[in-house]
Amino acid sequence: MKGKLNFVAGLFLGICLVTGTGAAAAVVETVTATLNRSPIYVDGSRVDLAGYTINGYNYFKLRDIAALVDFGVEWDQTTSTIQIDTTHGYQGEGSETAPVPEQATVRYVPTVGDRITCQDGYIYEITDVTKFNNSMFAAEDTAKLPTATCDWSLLPDPELPAAEARHFTSGGREYLFMRNLYETRRMQYTLYNAIGSNPQTWQNGKPVTRADGKPLVQVHLSIPNEFNAYSFWPWKSEQITELFNSCPPGDYYVEAWDLYCDGAFRYTEYYIYVK
Repeated sequence: MKGKLNFVAGLFLGICLVTGTGAAAAVVETVTATLNRSPIYVDGSRVDLAGYTINGYNYFKLRDIAALVDFGVEWDQTTSTIQIDTTHGYQGEGSETAPVPEQATVRYVPTVGDRITCQDGYIYEITDVTKFNNSMFAAEDTAKLPTATCDWSLLPDPELPAAEARHFTSGGREYLFMRNLYETRRMQYTLYNAIGSNPQTWQNGKPVTRADGKPLVQVHLSIPNEFNAYSFWPWKSEQITELFNSCPPGDYYVEAWDLYCDGAFRYTEYYIYVK
């Protein structure tokens, strides 16, 4: 536990130094946060971790770091304090009411007892996750996101929608649709690799552009309600690549949603629309 303790101590020291400097200056200034694009490795293995660079410093969610390094962290609502415990591993959100998991680059693994606050204020409790990693319909491994087969930095970085949980009742059953940003990223990265593999959209080591300099292919990470999107499940990368190769140029709208019924995880559904 010594390594973990030193890690946490260093993390707190960094927070205190940054916070203390700002308090002493007593000056309100505008800061710019940019998405951290530096590769991150934990024990020699590359991991996906959402972070931002502000004034030369990298900032990450404490809970995401706890999940990767494996130490306990909880929010004590009674005392409004963050409790860190290096004597046991990461336990997830636990039984407390949790915000909708952002899961943009860190995969959210639901556990029994997780309670999600929905848009309508309904607290949806997860009671059954047996189908999350044990689906008879699983076609591909989805534990990790795709790796780049072309230079993704040359492609536009579309805006990621906010985390969202929608609750509704139908036929006496309670349903939860939760936007899965991690799987939405999977669709985005699969499209990026498809762009790089198609000679109509990728030439001379870079993406093909229109006459006005705009990308030949645009990727959007949400789908307007008025669009009649095509959906599929379980995940099959061919559903993306075959569609793309049939009509490469255009605007691609993608999103993924987790479906729960009466507290039980059912499946993740993928939606795509081409304009």
